[in-house]
Amino acid sequence: MSKTTIAIIAGVSALTGAAATAALFSTRERKVSTAPSTPIPGVPTSTTPPAPTSQSPLSSQPISRPVDPSGLFQYGFPGPISDLNPTPSTTSAFDRRTRNPLWVAEHITPASLSMSGGDRRHSYFVEDTSIPAKFRARLQDYQRSGYDRGHQVPAADAKWAQEAMDSTFLLSNMCPQVGDGFNRDYWAHLEDFCRRLTHDFPSVRIVTGPLYLPRRDSDGKFRVSYEVIGNPPNVAVPTHFYKVIFAEDGKTGGNVSLAAFVLPNKPIANNKPLTDFLVPMEAVEKASGLEFASKLPEQRRMKLCEQIKCSILVREYADRQKNLQGRAPERTRLPAPES
Repeated sequence: MSKTTIAIIAGVSALTGAAATAALFSTRERKVSTAPSTPIPGVPTSTTPPAPTSQSPLSSQPISRPVDPSGLFQYGFPGPISDLNPTPSTTSAFDRRTRNPLWVAEHITPASLSMSGGDRRHSYFVEDTSIPAKFRARLQDYQRSGYDRGHQVPAADAKWAQEAMDSTFLLSNMCPQVGDGFNRDYWAHLEDFCRRLTHDFPSVRIVTGPLYLPRRDSDGKFRVSYEVIGNPPNVAVPTHFYKVIFAEDGKTGGNVSLAAFVLPNKPIANNKPLTDFLVPMEAVEKASGLEFASKLPEQRRMKLCEQIKCSILVREYADRQKNLQGRAPERTRLPAPES
């Protein structure tokens, strides 16, 4: 990793202004990965351990070795295991170390948001029993913690069926989030912005997850520091959250409008422009260790915030409950070509 890359990632949380954060993130252009990807047969519940090789990666010739480090696998694969988990409304990968999701993916359409088969009053927060007990987040971990159980995929995006809405209340879809000023305010406005994109795009895919970014301490050195809640403490409190948006034009092989946002897990003033949190997708990938669009050719990529106006619509909580979709974002009007 280059010094420039380290500075981009490390500097983001050392700054107090969101605009400065976005400025740091925007110093590098994205390069498309050409590494081949192996399809996963079916939908596994965990990662598969790598097969031991008989050839050293340091030598082009097979060697005779008196030891077998991969023999450890006879007792089990240590990991990491991401607990890939599909539900009716989400697909996610879980981080057993932080007891938070690594990422949660969703898909919304005009049709899915127009349906009303689910009622939030019948949904309850529950532990995800598909994750081993010693690694999962528990309901009591959030009690008196001072943090909300913050949805990564919001319940309002899954109201097309009760089972779909219920699945968004699994704790594997939650992270500790600051309540007032963030989860119940600016973060909710960002979720609303994503829903309103379906007025302009027939298909919208969103990936959401936590980040744990460094900050500069008083001695000038960068360190990663975050709170841990629970008794015993075991659920990490993210320093930031990201949303990566894929707005599809609905055509086979058509264009996909992309945007990535990174927000600090703290109160944000509602008058803060959403574009202050706009960052290159590559910056989120480097900070998270994930890849989001390695198979999407460059010629199909569009910049979402050049196609529509990326801005939040500030509404009070009660009003949001009455109208979950709101008004569509304004589409940017480009000047007509000169004749």
